[in-house]
Amino acid sequence: MSMSHIYQPVMLIELLNNQGKASVTQIAQAILNKDPSQIEYYSQIVKRMVGDVLTNKRKITTKDKEHYLLQGVQSLSQQEITELITLCESKINEYELKRQGAQWQHRRRGRRPVSGTIRYEVLKRAKGRCELCGISNEEKNLEVDHITPKSLGGKDDIANYQALCFTCNAQKNNKDDTDFRNINAQYEHREKDCLFCQIQTDDRERVEDENTLAYAIRDGFEVTKHHTLFIPKRHIKDYFGLTQAEINAINQLIESQKEFLDNADSSIDGYNIGMNCGEAAGQTIFHCHVHLIPRRKGDVDNPRGGIRHVIPEKGFYKS
Repeated sequence: MSMSHIYQPVMLIELLNNQGKASVTQIAQAILNKDPSQIEYYSQIVKRMVGDVLTNKRKITTKDKEHYLLQGVQSLSQQEITELITLCESKINEYELKRQGAQWQHRRRGRRPVSGTIRYEVLKRAKGRCELCGISNEEKNLEVDHITPKSLGGKDDIANYQALCFTCNAQKNNKDDTDFRNINAQYEHREKDCLFCQIQTDDRERVEDENTLAYAIRDGFEVTKHHTLFIPKRHIKDYFGLTQAEINAINQLIESQKEFLDNADSSIDGYNIGMNCGEAAGQTIFHCHVHLIPRRKGDVDNPRGGIRHVIPEKGFYKS
């Protein structure tokens, strides 16, 4: 059979072992048993949470390398062990009844699964590597994660997705608001007298393309034909103030506009991409904007050095 994962043979084995009939839950459990990422996820839970509490705070267990030891267990009778297990099970039942499944919401995250098409686009953009630690998907499974968590108001937008290996995703706490406080309010920030804040509402005919967090226009004083600007909707001074989601949004528009321009104008042979950050670097409108400048053979006598020519006589160099 043609396979992109182990799911098909695992499901067939489960059916064969059960006279040709198995529930969704049974098949899911069989797949889970083959998934080392789940073991690693819960290994992190053991080390960073429950193991730490029982060992360092409650002093009930000790740790010897990769093993935990229950103190005083040798002195317990079998009846006492049975009673303690029964007590623990009753605590589990009591907690599950109280929470009614809510204790697993951090794993479900209360959202619909990311579609296969979106997942493909996110992984393609990440070049098959975790966008936090850089490990390849050949070494660890990659998951599509919300940059701004759903629990903090993050949107189901490709600009708000990132590819993380299962370890980085497990270690990222979706309830941590350190970097995301009032993030939605931040994205709505506009300045009354800012040209690029005004264009997105008062001069909509100039907008060539847009997504949730950014938009594109042709430069009003173009350097070459189809010179395009990519602008975050939020008022932010320069590139260094952008969030990762805004960087993703701008990159998405750059790629889509490049594809459009390549198809619309066969005279384009290359591009310069850049931005001015600070007055000393030539910035005159202090709302971040990224330039995409189409280049054509012969548009200058000698293009060698490209953006190095922002400082006169520094563009040319010896190889």
